[in-house]
Amino acid sequence: MQHDTHATELYTGFELGPIRPPSEAYSLLIRATRNCPWNKCLFCHCYKDTKFSLRSVEEIERDIDAAREVRDRIVDASHELGYGGNVQLAAAALLSQPYNDPCVRNVALFLYGGGESVFLQDSNTLIMRTPDLVRILLRLREAFPGLSRVTSYSRSHTAAHKTLDELTQIREAGLVRIHMGLETGYDPLLQYMQKGATSEQQIAAGQKLNEAGFSLCEYVMPGLGGKAMAEGHVRETTRVLNAINPEYIRLRSLHVSPTMPLWSHLQDGSFQLQSEDDVVREIADMIQGLEVISELKSDHILNLLMEVEGKLPQDKEAMLSVIREYLAMPDEERLNFQLGRRMGLYEKLSDMREAARQERVADTIARIRQRGDDVDEVVRRLKDRFI
Repeated sequence: MQHDTHATELYTGFELGPIRPPSEAYSLLIRATRNCPWNKCLFCHCYKDTKFSLRSVEEIERDIDAAREVRDRIVDASHELGYGGNVQLAAAALLSQPYNDPCVRNVALFLYGGGESVFLQDSNTLIMRTPDLVRILLRLREAFPGLSRVTSYSRSHTAAHKTLDELTQIREAGLVRIHMGLETGYDPLLQYMQKGATSEQQIAAGQKLNEAGFSLCEYVMPGLGGKAMAEGHVRETTRVLNAINPEYIRLRSLHVSPTMPLWSHLQDGSFQLQSEDDVVREIADMIQGLEVISELKSDHILNLLMEVEGKLPQDKEAMLSVIREYLAMPDEERLNFQLGRRMGLYEKLSDMREAARQERVADTIARIRQRGDDVDEVVRRLKDRFI
C-alpha cells in the first residue's frame, strides 16, 4: 500500500475500496459504501467512472467476520511459527514476503500497527441510515474488542443534515473521528470547483460534529483558488476554520493531473495555477490568521514544506519561521529544494545542508536545462506520481 493513500480494488476475503487518508495507513479497511455519492469535484481524480452504492449491512458484517478470521489466523501463526505469540512480529514477517492477497496484507498492517484502528470506506459513510451504521459499529467492537479508534470520511453536506441526536448515537456506538474535505471556505470557489457545499454548511457540519463529541479533521487545499481566487480562498478558509475550531487541520496542497476534470480548465487557460512559492505564502497567511486550538498537520507528500506543522496557537511562530526561512532563500536554492523534494532527496530544509544531496539536485537541474526542458514542468510531472 502506498503512502499516497491508494489500496487495490481487488479482493479475496473481503472488499477493499480505493482510498484512505495517509493517517490511516495502519487501519483495518472496511468498505461500508462504494464510491462517492457526489462525484463532481473538479479537483478529484477518484471515482469518476463509477456509481455510488450503499452496501447492505449483511454484506458489511460478512466482511467484518472475514477480516476477523484473517486476524485469527495471523494470531495463531504467531504461536505456531516460533514468534512466541508476538502478533506484531508475525505480521511483520508476513508483510516482508511477496504476498499478493490485499486483504491479508491489510490485516497484517493493522496488526503490525497495534490492531487498534479501523477506517470505514469509501468517501461518505455518514450517508448510511443511522441505525445501519450503528449496527455496523457495534459489530466491529464485538469482532475487534481492542479497538481504540474507528474513523471515516464524510461530506459536510451530509453531516449538516444529520440531527445532533443521530450524530451522538453514531459517536457513542464507536465512530470517533471524521475526516472531512473542507478544501476551501470561499463560496465562489466552492461553486467553481463543484464542491456541492456552502461555507455555512461547512460551519454547521463542523460545529455539530464537535458538539456530538467527534474528533474532527478538516482537510484544506492550499493553491485551490489558483491565481484568480487566491485572496478569497485564504481569507474565507481561515474564517470557516476559526468558526469550526476542529481538532485537526490537514494541508493537502493542490496538484492538477490529467486524471482530474480541473485539468481541462488548466489547459484552456481558464484556471491558472499558483507557483510553489505562492502556495507557501498562502499557507503562511492562513496560519497567521488562524485563531483555533487545533493540530495543524502537513502529512501529505504533495506539500512542499512538510515540517510546517504543530499545535496552534503555541507553535504558530515556529511554523511561520520555517516558511520565512524558505522564502528568504535565493531563487536557485528554492528551485533546488522544490526539485529535491519531488525527487525524494529532501524532507526538511535542513537536508539541503548536506552538500552531496544539494549538488546532486543542482546537477539534475543543469541537465534538465541543457536538454531544453523546463524545470518547473519536470517538477509537475514528478508530482503526478503522488496522485
